[in-house]
Amino acid sequence: MGQPDPWHGLRRYTDARVGQGRAGVSQTTREWLAFQLDHARARDAIWQAVDFAPLQQRIEALVDGPGCCQLSSACADRASYLQRPDLGRQLSSASGQQLEQLAKQHKDATESPFDLAIVVADGLSAKAIECNAWPMLQHLLSQLQADAQSWHLAPISLVQQGRVAVGDEIGQRLQADAVLLLVGERPGLSSPDSLGLYLTWHPRVGCTDERRNCISNVRPQGLDYRQAALRALYLLSEARRRRLSGVELKEQAEQAAPQALGSNFLLAGKTKS
Repeated sequence: MGQPDPWHGLRRYTDARVGQGRAGVSQTTREWLAFQLDHARARDAIWQAVDFAPLQQRIEALVDGPGCCQLSSACADRASYLQRPDLGRQLSSASGQQLEQLAKQHKDATESPFDLAIVVADGLSAKAIECNAWPMLQHLLSQLQADAQSWHLAPISLVQQGRVAVGDEIGQRLQADAVLLLVGERPGLSSPDSLGLYLTWHPRVGCTDERRNCISNVRPQGLDYRQAALRALYLLSEARRRRLSGVELKEQAEQAAPQALGSNFLLAGKTKS
């Protein structure tokens, strides 16, 4: 029989594996089985394919919504996606041509460029997209519409087998000022459904990570959708005002005065020494 562990009470405050108790010198059977279950869920999240059809239907049902288009990366299947990260950062030739045609039609119809291209990519967690992409988009689009500044949105791109950098090519082909990518993050044993948001100003193929701003762990047990949307809007507004993103935006944002949204979210919880 397992021995009680005085650290067990800490588990009320974290999903981390603390206070698990022991049976002799080993883990208890209960904790070992729980570990196996969480490991299986993480593996399933990586290998499972996303069905984008329900998300597309919801987006297209929005009144005055931006619409959407389904795309794919250069990866032929999930195995190649996991083995060839470089291919997940590129669009397939068919998807590239699809976006070029869309951009041409837009240019013929209006001279106004896209301010923002929103991209949803499956990434490394199908569960993150299926559980969190739609509620996150609802809050995000609501905040963008309520913002005093107008945002001319490109059709939302839904990308199969996509990694973060695929958003740069999409933004470039659509000639958008900025790209905001929602992607399934690498699953952990306690978080197989974590959604990440990546913002890049003036996206171009070849952008490196210091050009991006990241908002991570968006899910009911992490950062809630409303706060994530407010942070994204703050960063987008600052990126457009300063015409930059990434490390420089973070450094300058820490010196910025509180904004109309209430406060500088990047400084939440910090105190002066």
